[in-house]
Amino acid sequence: MNKRHSRRNPGRHSTPAAIAGLPVAKNDEAVIDIIGMNHDGEGVGRAEGYTLFVAGALPGEKVRVKVLKTKKQYGYAKLLDIVQASPDRIAAPCPIYDQCGGCQLQHMDYAAQLAWKRQLVVDNLTRIGKLQVLGEPELRGPQAADEAEGAAAAAPASVAAAGGPAQQGIQVHATLGMNEPWRYRNKAQVPIGVTEGGLVGGFYARGSHRIIDMEACLIQHEHNDEVVARVKAIGRKLGITAYDEETGQGLLRHVVVKVAFRTGEMMIVLVTNGDKIPHVDEWISEIRGQLPSVVSICQNVNTKQTNVIFGDVTRVLWGSEVIYDYIGDVKFAISARSFYQVNPAQTEVLYGKTVEYAQLTGKETVIDAYCGIGTISLFLAQHAGKVYGVEIVPEAIEDARRNAELNGMSNVTFEVGASEDVIPAWKEQGIEADVIVVDPPRKGCDPKLLETILEMKPERVVYVSCNPSTLARDLRVLEDGGYKTVEVTPVDMFPHTVHVESVALLVRNGTDH
Repeated sequence: MNKRHSRRNPGRHSTPAAIAGLPVAKNDEAVIDIIGMNHDGEGVGRAEGYTLFVAGALPGEKVRVKVLKTKKQYGYAKLLDIVQASPDRIAAPCPIYDQCGGCQLQHMDYAAQLAWKRQLVVDNLTRIGKLQVLGEPELRGPQAADEAEGAAAAAPASVAAAGGPAQQGIQVHATLGMNEPWRYRNKAQVPIGVTEGGLVGGFYARGSHRIIDMEACLIQHEHNDEVVARVKAIGRKLGITAYDEETGQGLLRHVVVKVAFRTGEMMIVLVTNGDKIPHVDEWISEIRGQLPSVVSICQNVNTKQTNVIFGDVTRVLWGSEVIYDYIGDVKFAISARSFYQVNPAQTEVLYGKTVEYAQLTGKETVIDAYCGIGTISLFLAQHAGKVYGVEIVPEAIEDARRNAELNGMSNVTFEVGASEDVIPAWKEQGIEADVIVVDPPRKGCDPKLLETILEMKPERVVYVSCNPSTLARDLRVLEDGGYKTVEVTPVDMFPHTVHVESVALLVRNGTDH
């Protein structure tokens, strides 16, 4: 049984006496059946009815575990042996998978990952949103962008059918995955440290801030790996010091690399603990000589004792201030600090589904809440009459306006502010939205924004989500306010991790869609 967090006893009641009746105790070993997987990718098992979470275990497996920690309702255990393996278990191809916390699902067959991600969305919709979901989808396994386009061509009929009176419940489609679910990331952010051998850069060992040197990451674009390796080697040669978190001394904190998949342009950002970089001209010369794809070398200064990567000051050391890339036919300028989706191939699939659900004919007025640097807004503007984008981060709006100009799009207006403040002001100016698109952060939509949407009464709402639990919570609010969730499509933006994006279509009750 899933118990709501609010019903769990707070920690002060979790005394040895309170949990004395548990069937297992810390350091016990047990053989258990894994019956599911939680949102962190941990196997969920039962020991005489008591729930244990086991990292690395897959549903359907029988495993031997050692209990690490117990609470009243559940505990954590370490995987010791697999007594009976799942048919979905594979050997993780990454040699440092067990040490690195970047991926959580490499030991699971990719088709099974996609099926699990759909189920994660379904479970959240039903459990948190109290929404009814139709049965299994017809399709399973990877869906490439070209297959997604084929599905999109037939969309209006399926969208209309899904909302018809004969069907009760939300159609949750198969997860749209990648044909090649590796080497998909266009941005690497590598922490730099020091060992006896000199400068190292790679990843934090799981559960610590100890940096382990890494030469290759299987979900990073190969060029990012190459650039990071060269920059580290040049830094060692020039005697550049690495930042030490404990002392606050040392220069180089992070190396950030961005690669534009379509144009091939690359940017390096050296994040430093201070303004001055020793031997900076030699460093630039070496990078330019060894890495001809690099068109921009920037420095970001961060002197704060913090885990946040970037500081407030960014300057161009050499080359261009931005690199350029495309999503579909839309061109984007990407600066050192600007947010840009890290999986460009799947971003195109995600935004294609967003446009499909918006059902644009070229006449509609669309509002894009949480518009960021305008990625979805400009995608929508190709098919809409007018698009209004709103975002609380001023720098993002500057980028959005620049990107609209870059693409010669005059039917887009961007404004800085909170959606729940700006959108009502637009309404007072007589702006009525046919469609509202939201793409909020993990915490979901601000409650005031949901109220604003219900007051605006658009015919359709398209909700792009990176968190199934807050999606389900917000869909419940919109359903209670007079909308019907028609269908949801999960999209795998981050293969081999537990993250799943979704696009949901809602229509106002009583409207013909």
